[in-house]
Parts: sequence; C-alpha cells; structure tokens
Amino acid sequence: MNSSQEERDLVQIQKRKEYDNLQKLCRQILKCNEKSLKLKEASGNSSNEGSGDFSQVLDSPCLEDTVIASRSLLTEEGSPLAEDPDHPVCDLALQSSDSFLEGDGDKSGLTCEDASAGDTESTDSDSSEESEDTQPLLATKRTEENDVDEPAKENLSPFNIEAMSPPGTESKSKSHSIEDFAKWQRIIRLDALRANDEWIIYSPSQTAVSETKAPQLAESVGLKDYDHLEPSRIFHAARLVAILEAYALYDPEIGYCQGMSDLLAPIITVFEEDHEAFWCFVGFMKKARHNFRLDEVGIRRQLKIVSKIIKRKDSHLYRHLEKLQAEDCFFVYRMVVVLFRRELSFEQTLCLWEVIWADQAAIRAGIAKSTWGRIRLRAPPSDDLLLYAIAACVLQRRKLIIEKYSCMDEIMKECNSMAGRLDVWKLLDDAHDLVVTLHDKI
Repeated sequence: MNSSQEERDLVQIQKRKEYDNLQKLCRQILKCNEKSLKLKEASGNSSNEGSGDFSQVLDSPCLEDTVIASRSLLTEEGSPLAEDPDHPVCDLALQSSDSFLEGDGDKSGLTCEDASAGDTESTDSDSSEESEDTQPLLATKRTEENDVDEPAKENLSPFNIEAMSPPGTESKSKSHSIEDFAKWQRIIRLDALRANDEWIIYSPSQTAVSETKAPQLAESVGLKDYDHLEPSRIFHAARLVAILEAYALYDPEIGYCQGMSDLLAPIITVFEEDHEAFWCFVGFMKKARHNFRLDEVGIRRQLKIVSKIIKRKDSHLYRHLEKLQAEDCFFVYRMVVVLFRRELSFEQTLCLWEVIWADQAAIRAGIAKSTWGRIRLRAPPSDDLLLYAIAACVLQRRKLIIEKYSCMDEIMKECNSMAGRLDVWKLLDDAHDLVVTLHDKI
C-alpha cells in the first residue's frame, strides 16, 4: 500500500521473471521425460531377451542437461530465485539417476488414485509467506530459444527435486523426484481436458482464441488428445496445465492433487495474463494448500468445526448424525476441499469466494468487532465463513437427513448432487446468522 509505482513495477518484473524460470524448468523436465521414454523403448526393443539392462536410460545425457539447466535457471544473476534462499524451488537438490527410473520405496508423489479430491490434507500451515514474481507464459507462443540447453557446466549430481515447504511452514524434508513430477503432469493433463466450459460466457476474449493458436499453445505444454475440444477449451486446458505445473514446482511439498484445477479455473478466467493468474493462485493456495496435504490434519480440523457448528445449532440433527456414525461430517469433504466449486455455478462461486475473501481481508486489516457489528448486523468477520456456509447447507436439509437418510453414504450422495440446486445468497445469509449466534462459542 505504501510502495511507489517504481517499486511495484520492479516487483512485477521480478515476478514475471520467476514465473518464466519455472516454466523453462517445466519444459526441461518434459523434454527429459520424453527423451528418457524413447531411450527406454529403444532399450526394450533391442534387448528382448530379458537382460533388464537400462543403462542407456540411466546414463541419458538429457538427465545431465536438465540438471545443469535447472541450476543455471535458478542461479542466473538477477534472478529472484537466486536471491531468495527460502523459495521452495531455489535449491534443486540432485539424487542418483537410478532413483529416477527405479522406485525408491518411499515416494510421496501422488498417483492418480492418491490425488483424488478426497485424499489430501495438512497441518495448519495456511499462511505460508510465499514469494510472488512472474511472467505470462501462454500470452505468446513458446519458442525453443527460451529453453536453456547449453548452460555452463557445474557440480553435476543426479536429478531430483527436493521438496521444500514454502517459507513460514514446517518442512517435512521429503524429496520429490522427476518421477513424481511426471505423475503430477499426467494427472494435470487429464484434469485440464475434463474441465467444463462454464467460464466461456464470462471471458469473450479467451473464447475468441483462433483455431491456430489454441493447438500451438497445447503442444507447447505437452497437451495431447484434445481433438474433441473446441479451440477455446483447448486454450483453457493449456493454461491450466502451464500454471498448475509451475505451481507443482513452486510448492513441491504439495505438488498437484485433483481439485486444484477446480480452484484455478475461475482465476484464469478473470486474469488473462498467466503470470498474474499464477501469483493470484499462489496467494489463494496460502489458505487452501492445507486442503491438499496427505496427513489430512487441516481438513479434519475444518470438518471438526463444521461438526461443532451443527451440534451447537441443532442438537437433534447432530444426534441423528451420531446414530449414523456421521458426526465427523465427512460427507461434506468435497465442499471443504474445493470451496463449493462443484456445488455452485461459476458465477455463484465467484460471489461466495469474494465474500469469504472480504472477511479474511477485514481480519487482516484489524477491523474491530464492534465496528464490524455496526456495519453488518453484529456478525464479525470470520476466517471460517466457508465452514459456516457448509454447516448452513447441511442445516437447510435437516428434515430430509433426519427423515429419509439412514446411512452416511446417502447423505454424501445428497451433498454431491447439489450442483445447480443451491441459492448462494440464502446460503450466505444463513451462514452469517450462524456467525452471529455462534462465533464466540466455536
């Protein structure tokens, strides 16, 4: 707020540069994976006698090239990555290439099964003070010259991405290899191609992308099997891939999990420049990243709050949930993970999120409860407004749950079929009523 225009312009340039570096590294890894796959296939074809000798793959020069390129990208003079020792990707540690193609036993990367919206969670590391700088990637066609193929040789070690928590969070010192990143890439591409087209009417300029440009952008991020999609959806999918892959490198402790594409889709509709969308997403994930941690501590904390709200507001409904062994409110898991994105329309999602962000901004600004009470009927800003809204959603269906449902699976099915049936303003009114009544008791 107190910075000069010159300072803001400098930060923007740094952010663009950092994002560009992340994208270059993504391309290096993609090229390395493609070359290694070809070598592996060639090795398999030439040794059908079961020798199992993959030395050609393990000794592939592309691994060495990628290591050097990554070091060059992240230590080049003036790069914000070189200046920020706490940045999650500023130090790419390197491990033996054997672990690149051979399972290391303890991999923390997500498989397709691991990455479902229901399998991630976390510590209360909501507020990771991550850095922010970058450049639009898909605004212009990527060219091979942007890749760093001939950096100066230095300190070669085998390739591995070391998982480093964003600043302000506790590092678990897990390490994530290129193999993990390759898994994330596969899941990201699948999710990007499955993204719906709700956003189209809200972004005419992106909808008007040409039939030539869309496939070019898709190819530049390694996206395939998109022939069934219209150019606008190909373009949208390519942007999702580019930004989500960059985030997986930026925050390798989280990487990518299904559900993150749901959170990013509205953002890239609003922001036409990829670097701006990326840093907005990074800011968003400061609060949401704990929804995608494998230990599930963060998600369980939130479900516990929803359960407390229901218990305080409607003891009869809560006793019924206890009878069904559903008092942990696991049936609203998806709502918590993707912030109602799959239950609300695109426009309703933006409305809900903006109200939630307004509450969080009010808390950061230190608005006193008494002041806020005069503004909004005694309801103070709440960091947990989303959870009050989820509880309100369940309470709106109390009669149906009590009279018709006899197991948690039936309640979950009801919650997962709410798309298009929710009134977001009624939901927010009920949520604020709950805040007024219960904010000092939860």
